[in-house]
Amino acid sequence: MTTQSLEAEFSEAQMMARDLARDFSEKKLKPLAQEMDEKEDIPQELLKEAAELGFFGMMIPEEYGGLGLDYLGYVLAMEEIAKAAAAFQVGLTVHNSLVSSAILKFGTEDQKEKYLPKAASGEWIGSYSLSEPGSGTDAGSLKTSAVLEGDHYVLNGAKAWVTNAGRAQFFLVFVSTAPTLKNKGISCLIVDKDTPGLSIGKKEKKLGIRASDTREIRFTNARVSRQNLLGEENHGFKIALTQLNSGRIAIAAQSLGIARAAFDEAVKYAKAREQFGRPIADFQATQFKIADMALGIEASRLLTYQAAQLMSDGKPCAKEASMAKLFASQNCNKTCFEALQIHGGNGYIREFPVERYFRDARVTEIYEGTSEVQRLIIAREVLGETKA
Repeated sequence: MTTQSLEAEFSEAQMMARDLARDFSEKKLKPLAQEMDEKEDIPQELLKEAAELGFFGMMIPEEYGGLGLDYLGYVLAMEEIAKAAAAFQVGLTVHNSLVSSAILKFGTEDQKEKYLPKAASGEWIGSYSLSEPGSGTDAGSLKTSAVLEGDHYVLNGAKAWVTNAGRAQFFLVFVSTAPTLKNKGISCLIVDKDTPGLSIGKKEKKLGIRASDTREIRFTNARVSRQNLLGEENHGFKIALTQLNSGRIAIAAQSLGIARAAFDEAVKYAKAREQFGRPIADFQATQFKIADMALGIEASRLLTYQAAQLMSDGKPCAKEASMAKLFASQNCNKTCFEALQIHGGNGYIREFPVERYFRDARVTEIYEGTSEVQRLIIAREVLGETKA
């Protein structure tokens, strides 16, 4: 199967989503990407325009004001946005893949009616709070507690690396409601920004994805209504794992977008840059780099689209999501490394966008589960299949 054969199967809605994102990215995001990186912020008017185009409600059904896209159509759009500005894309990914889709899958009708229309319009931005200062990969060891007192949970603890934290109007917060049960005693609560006892920390200074708003949040006797429990009590870990499959495919799409951007810059530079009286693209050493980069991008695309299609079809895809995330993120880092190498000294200065791609790429092997974790998941899935 090739990319061309896959594209031939795209629906009209999927192609429209991709083309809409591509147009927005080329005209609006790409010209501002470097400035956003320097200022470590995203202009409010850019978020407003993205909201008007429907990018905050891509998979939310039309009845709640969204576009009603399937997962593959959403991934195609995220790839194009990441190609122009990965820091902009990650905020959309968290809002769509991790937050809105969780409420759609696990929420009550009252929760859907309260949050989804505002999420779809971009009036309310969602944030996802699983990791903690002492709990990252081992999510089951989280310490943030929620004790039921009457009709309210009382929350205490802290969450780290919370994307969209400074802009969010509501948070999905994973808490321990039965500490002795460990990961079987985790619940998920929807916490509004104006909840007394919730405090939002300073914006983190990051190596890459700098325009994305990342902060720590804290809870000090924060009271959250029992009506804000998402799904069942002590079943939050299932929600977290389900949403992480979705998030991993979106990060694979991000990795693919960044790699494509770096590749395009490398090809353009190799054709224009001359050494020893010839374009460096004429040299075999450069050609081998270009060939390997093209190969990695094509393989990443196929793995990512396959996983996205499985999710669109409602089929199990834990293995495929981890494969796509692992391969695409590692290839993204390799591609950006080689693109910078082709640029030589020019790749090391901010005048050339490959410097930003190189920095943005690094986190793709860390968030939504490290590369090491993806290998564990893939191995367990394969061994489980073998035993069956």
